[in-house]
Amino acid sequence: MISIKNSLNNALNKNKQALTSKTAKIGSYNFLITVIVLLILIGVNVLFSALPSTITQFDISAAQLYSLTSSTKVVVNNLEKDVTIYWIVQSGQEDSVIEKLLDVYDDMSEHITVVKKNPDVYPTFAQQYTEDYVSNNSLVVECGDKYRFISYNDIYEVDSSSYYMTGSASSSFDGESEITTAIDYVVSEDLPKVYVLTGHGESELSSTFTDSLEKANIETEEFSLLNVDEIPEDADMILINSPTSDLSSEEVTMLEDYIENEGHLLVLSGPLQDDTDLSNLRGIIESLGVSINDGVVVEGNRDYYAFSQPYILLPEIESSDITDALINEKSNVIVPIASGLTVDSSSSSYTVTSLLTTSADSFSKIAGYSLETYEKEDGDIDGPFSLAVSVASELTDGKLVWVASDVMLDDGYNSYSSGANVDFIMNSISWMIGEEETISIRSKSLDYNYLTISETAAKRIKIIMIFILPIGYLVYGIDEVFRRRKEGKAVEA
Repeated sequence: MISIKNSLNNALNKNKQALTSKTAKIGSYNFLITVIVLLILIGVNVLFSALPSTITQFDISAAQLYSLTSSTKVVVNNLEKDVTIYWIVQSGQEDSVIEKLLDVYDDMSEHITVVKKNPDVYPTFAQQYTEDYVSNNSLVVECGDKYRFISYNDIYEVDSSSYYMTGSASSSFDGESEITTAIDYVVSEDLPKVYVLTGHGESELSSTFTDSLEKANIETEEFSLLNVDEIPEDADMILINSPTSDLSSEEVTMLEDYIENEGHLLVLSGPLQDDTDLSNLRGIIESLGVSINDGVVVEGNRDYYAFSQPYILLPEIESSDITDALINEKSNVIVPIASGLTVDSSSSSYTVTSLLTTSADSFSKIAGYSLETYEKEDGDIDGPFSLAVSVASELTDGKLVWVASDVMLDDGYNSYSSGANVDFIMNSISWMIGEEETISIRSKSLDYNYLTISETAAKRIKIIMIFILPIGYLVYGIDEVFRRRKEGKAVEA
């Protein structure tokens, strides 16, 4: 009896020792695996923290606030000088959007350094750069002796021009444009200069276009050909914006000589008023193989005009160095109240390219501004037409862009095109004076953008919303009622 009891105790002890040994091994193994996994996670975390934010962070914001455009990448990647961005902000008052954007710039190039300056610690720091009041989250971009101050109010723009019509103001984030153009400004030794012609009743440049020129670091200066014997040597381009009286033959000769000697000319000129004669000015483009038709272009194809107005044109954007970026972005350029251009031929020394074209159903109303109907009448000129052309010299770097509308740069039409109108003109300037010399970065809306669609698309949407969808729901409801009645009768039976 005792021996049996001892045998059982010995067996139990051996099982306990075996279990204890096995449990210890499993526990040790699990502990070791846990430690290894933790070490791996810590190592991966340290590795990712060392990587630039452009790799580890993804921009999921609706307006893509932290995604930089190709223009910025070109400027930053070509930096050869060291640039410092001073971020003037009190502790705890940092704007998260600006902070993330500055991280992206800091990670993009070893030549860019972001330094935070707390005005509580450095109260007089900003005074050496500006006399204006400095808000939190303002910036200073500096390279050597050159600098540019960027106010917080310029980074977040508020447009209240439509407040009394819509009851609301639009806001946008312009941080990338302000920072990139500031970087380009401080590292550039020479800035392109555009002379704006005066003396012929020219229209004033729109505020949006003027701001775009300034942001692109393009200097502008008004001048008159009546007061000079030749065009200034530092003129990278001459801009003629909607003159109401003609140029003299001497002025035209100077402009033609300027183009032949690698000059660049941009002209915006639309249909003529009844008492206006611009034959000398028009002679410049006509001598290069482009004729300007009389009257106002009217579209017969609903896909090519907007706002139920066949003279507010949505032209086809043709492929070119000027327009390819707009095509890639699927932008719509709006050309209101335009003349029709016809490319007759390209001379041996100049190449003419159509940039914006109407449909084959378009025609030019000879009545012009006095037109009383949008229907085609006897004497009206058949399309299609070009609404903008570029001309490039085969022998020199001389270039010309002619836009057949006086109001294409109007702020209202530019807003309806979501900025595409100004982008088109800025791309034209860039093509003429050098692709890398201008920067055009659109501000990013924080509320909405206009979606301009053709008249055909607008009618289709109306039909769908007013007729097709309600009728569809009605049919579905009737079918559902009959189906349920049928099922109810089947159950009763």
